[in-house]
Parts: sequence; structure tokens; C-alpha cells
Amino acid sequence: MTSPSLPGGTWTLGDLTVTRFGYGAMQLAGPWVMGPPADHHGALAVLREAVALGITHIDTSDAYGPHVTNRLIREALHPYPDSLHIVTKVGANRDQRGGWPPARDPESLRRSVHENLDNLGLDVLDLVNLRLGDAEGPQPGPVAEAFETLVELQQQGLIRHLGLSNATPEQVAEAQAIAPIVCVQNLYNLAHRQDDALIDALAEQGVAYVPFFPLGGFTPLQSSALAAVASRLEAAPMSVALAWLLRRSPNILLIPGTSSVAHLRENVAGAGLALSADDLAELDKVGR
Repeated sequence: MTSPSLPGGTWTLGDLTVTRFGYGAMQLAGPWVMGPPADHHGALAVLREAVALGITHIDTSDAYGPHVTNRLIREALHPYPDSLHIVTKVGANRDQRGGWPPARDPESLRRSVHENLDNLGLDVLDLVNLRLGDAEGPQPGPVAEAFETLVELQQQGLIRHLGLSNATPEQVAEAQAIAPIVCVQNLYNLAHRQDDALIDALAEQGVAYVPFFPLGGFTPLQSSALAAVASRLEAAPMSVALAWLLRRSPNILLIPGTSSVAHLRENVAGAGLALSADDLAELDKVGR
């Protein structure tokens, strides 16, 4: 059951109802998302606390570690509650230097889907995002071959729903002409507003938008306006940034990551901050 204190309410991804406040598992892997966590039992505790708090949306990828976060999720939470939905992504691997080389050919995508299934201990994946672009961000180019491969796996019963990650608006439209998508996962936060028009268009279509690096990623958000609002509310700036995202549009789902139970609880509480019209107006100027 969803905790009554969990901010944001719920959203429907296809036929799956998830909490708008979710959890991103990337930080459970080792430094720079490579290798195992320094505190194995602590990582398991974070996952179990997320479910205990009422979170029903966990974001992951078998590329994290690689294989590390999915195996942690399985160890901590399997057999999964019926209400819990795990979202994963395919389309990139890890190399020995910690890079993210593309892996979007049909053979690589099929292998990645099966590795996600095996490491999560599932017969079907709730939602698979096709990761596009590169580490620098979305890049133009066709998506048909890769997306059609995932559609085939969906038709085989291995995937329930499809989405895109790190995608341009043109790639979103191209994929939607092939098959329905239920979410887009792109870089977006208070200071990086390049997807404002896309968010609004997806909201009209009933498609979720899931910002990755909602707090700035490896470089935390810094803004005088954010600091001023946070000081006025006697809150942490990152809490204000999360609260602003939930109020930016009803189709935004949050997946902030952390490897700390205490920080997870702080994120949940912070996202429930009440922002006034003046607070929102001041924050809306950041990144524009």
C-alpha cells in the first residue's frame, strides 16, 4: 500500500500504476557505476526501505555495475510485491574504462533483455527504455531498427511496455509511429530545461516524463534562486528542487538515487514541501 506521506500521488504507465516518487538504483553500484557497492548490506537496506516507504517504481539497468544493481534488487526484494514495478533500460554496455558504448543492434538488445530478466528473476519486464544518444546527451539519428527489435520482444511476451531514454523529440515521434510508448527518460532538472516543450506535449498525450539526474547528477545543482527559496523555507536546496519537479507537470515521475537510507527518507520528505506561487515563479526563472 502506498504510504500516505509519499508525495506526488500516482501515475499510470500503460496498465501499471506507479508512485510518482520513485527510486533510481544506479548509485547502489560502486564508484562511477562500476563494480559492487562498498556496503552490500546497506544497499539492500535502501531497496527494502524504498518499498517500505510505499515506493512502487524502481528504475535500474543491467548495465549498472554491470549486473550489480539488478542482482541487488533481486536479493533484496524477490519475490516482488504485486504493486512493485521495475523499469529497466537497454541500448548501452559498459567497457573496462567505465564508458557507455552503444549496444543497439538487434543481437545486443535481445541479449540485454534476457540478461535483465535473468538478473532480476523475472519472466517479463514491466517496462524497457531504449537508451539512445551517448554520454554527451541525445544525438539525432534513426531509431526504427532498434525500437522494432524491442517491439518484437514485446510481442513475444517478454516486455509489457516500452519507452525511450536520452531521446530527441524527433526520435520520440519516430518511435511512436511504430508502437506506443509510455515514458521518456531524459536529462532534466531545475537548471536544465531544454525539454520543456517535450514535457508539455507528452503530458497532453498521457505519456510520462522521467528526468534523470533530477538533482544535477555528478555535479549537484547550484543556483542563487534555489538557495534563496530553500533558505526561506528552511529546507535543503535539493528538497526544493525535487518539490519543484513534482509541481512542474503531473506527468513527471521522480527517480532520485541514493545509497543511504537516511538520504532516501530526506528525499521523500523534501519532495513533499509546499511551494507557494511566489516560490514557483522564482524557481521557474532558473534555467530559462
